[in-house]
Amino acid sequence: MCLNSEQEPKTYQEAMTQPHWQEAVQLEIFALMENQTWEVIPTPPSVKPIGCKWVFKIKRRPDGSVERYKARLVAKGYSQIEWIDYLETFSPIVKMATVRVVLALASIHGWDLQQLDVSNAFLHGELSEDVYMVIPKGLSGHPSNHCCKLKKSLYGLKQASRTWYEKLSLLLLSSGYVQAHADHSLFIKVIGSAFTALIIYVDGIVLTGNCTSELIKIKAILHSHFHIKDLGKLKYFLGIEVAHSSKGVSLCQRKYCLNLIKDCDLMGCKPSLTPMDDSLRLHQDSSEPLVDPLSYR
Repeated sequence: MCLNSEQEPKTYQEAMTQPHWQEAVQLEIFALMENQTWEVIPTPPSVKPIGCKWVFKIKRRPDGSVERYKARLVAKGYSQIEWIDYLETFSPIVKMATVRVVLALASIHGWDLQQLDVSNAFLHGELSEDVYMVIPKGLSGHPSNHCCKLKKSLYGLKQASRTWYEKLSLLLLSSGYVQAHADHSLFIKVIGSAFTALIIYVDGIVLTGNCTSELIKIKAILHSHFHIKDLGKLKYFLGIEVAHSSKGVSLCQRKYCLNLIKDCDLMGCKPSLTPMDDSLRLHQDSSEPLVDPLSYR
C-alpha cells in the first residue's frame, strides 16, 4: 500500500502544484548555487547550450514509507558531442560479489557496518571541458540570451560519474587507502592489526573494519570535503535489506523483488511455488519464434 500511495510528478508544472515539491526544488537550486556549479553568462556566438530538466523522485525506506522528496536538475547529456563536450566517460562501480564478501567478513568478525550518503555527489566533479546549458526553470531574473557555463559536473552529463569518481578516489588515496586489484571500487587501509574497508557505489558508501577511531577519522575527512549524511548502521544498500543480530547479518531482497513484480504488472497474480507447470517437458521443435521473447527473459 505504501509503494502505491503517492506518485512522482512527471513534469515541472505538475510538481509546482504541491508545496513539498516546491521546497525540494528550492533546496536543489540552493545546493547548486552554494556549490558554484555554474556562472550565468551571455550565450557565446555559434554555441548551442544543452537542455536540462527536473526529475522528481520519492526516496523511500525499506518498508516503503516516504523518507524524503528529492528534486534533481538533470542535464540533457544525450545532446553532447564527443570530443567537444566530453572525453572519457567510464566510471567503475562495485561488483555484487565484492559487496557479499565484505558483508560476510564483517559478519564473521563482528565488525560494525556503517553507511554514508553523499549529497549531490556528481556536483563535486570538476569539468575540464567547456559545457554550456540553458538556464533551468526555477532560476529567474536572467535575460533570455544568457546561459549557464558549467564549472562543476551535473547529473545527466556524459562525464558526470567519471569526474565524481576521480575526485572521491583521489581523496581516499591521499588518506592512506589503496584500491583492491580485483575491484577498484573497494578501498582498503591496513595499519598493523587495524583494518578498514570502504565500498563505493556512485554516491553510496559502506564502511566497516575493526578500528573505530579510523572509521570516525575517515568520516570526518569525507565530511570536510563533501556534504555527507551519516545513515548509521547499514540497513539498505543496492536493493538489499540488511538485518543485524547477535548471530550475524541477514540479507533480504524483498523490496527489490516487489519492485520487479510491480514493473512487470504482476502484483495481482496469485502466489505459486513455481511459476511454471512442473509437468512440462521442453523439447526442440520447428514452430514459429515467439512474438515477444523479451517478456520471457
